[in-house]
Amino acid sequence: MTKVSDFRVRPALALIAAAAVLAGCGSSQATSGNLTVRNCGVEQRFPSPAQRMFVNDGNLISMVLALGAQDQTVAVSSLKRDADTLRKHYGDAVDKLNSVAPDYPSRETVLAQRPDVIVAGWNYGYSESTNLTPDSLRTAGVAPYILTESCRRPNGERGVVDPWTALRTDLTALGAITGRKDRATEVTSDLDRRLAALQSAPRPAKPPTVFVFDSASDTVMSSGEFGAPQAILEAAGARNALADVADTWTAVSWERIAAADPDAIVFVDYPPQTFGQKIDLLRAKPGIRDLRAVTAGRFLNLPYALWTSGPLNIDAAEQVRAQLERWNLVPPSGIHPATDDAVR
Repeated sequence: MTKVSDFRVRPALALIAAAAVLAGCGSSQATSGNLTVRNCGVEQRFPSPAQRMFVNDGNLISMVLALGAQDQTVAVSSLKRDADTLRKHYGDAVDKLNSVAPDYPSRETVLAQRPDVIVAGWNYGYSESTNLTPDSLRTAGVAPYILTESCRRPNGERGVVDPWTALRTDLTALGAITGRKDRATEVTSDLDRRLAALQSAPRPAKPPTVFVFDSASDTVMSSGEFGAPQAILEAAGARNALADVADTWTAVSWERIAAADPDAIVFVDYPPQTFGQKIDLLRAKPGIRDLRAVTAGRFLNLPYALWTSGPLNIDAAEQVRAQLERWNLVPPSGIHPATDDAVR
């Protein structure tokens, strides 16, 4: 997930057709393939089942692993920071992936693997500045799939549907592209079951406000109403401090955190800023160190692959819920997370 400031920066499928027309994610139609998929508002052709997929970023790699399509994946990139997390959830299939770039790949690196499909997103690998774009890949004979969370509106901001709908859309589409529709149904059904349990859990009279802290410098990278954290926090019984920001991942001022005075702060864990460095930054900054979350030490640090759009979002929601209960910010629910991914 490329950030603005650094090198990364009610789920009805009927909503997709209405909202996706706003998305400017691809201007030309792929001309080869036996499957048509509507991706970011455009009908695209894909070979199905895909045999040589190139997949960028931990959250998109998690989709492939959840579908059991690792043997159809010729190469991946941006895996390293998420390898341990993905291994915890998907086992040694992670170690069999062919990792060809530690960060985002160049167009040359992608084409060298001779993929038939690439799975990435705007600011999740695709970028005009590197000429690694859906259009440039189509001209090279590669069918590009775009992460739905990253679909762009005419003003350039990302996000056209709510995050759970975006995730279901991607799992269903990639299930069709990989020839694994039944497995996609199983994964989305499990998601729906666990989400229903969270949504039926007891709610406090006033939901706690939680701020998503990705990284910081002069500004703070966080997430608005179209990012996966919005769905995660809402499912857990909390309120996203940036729920009024119509974007996915975006930079805000330090004053915005101060004004929110959140009950808790959740962190996106990845280098180069460590969890400890982020906490030290909060505790040292005037106007921030006296906030409720900071003085009470209500911090939760979860890996990147849990916060960015992917099947592990439901694990994040369960873990956030459990932590909110431990802080007595929401009532007991009986929700028991399957894993503990917190990085301490």
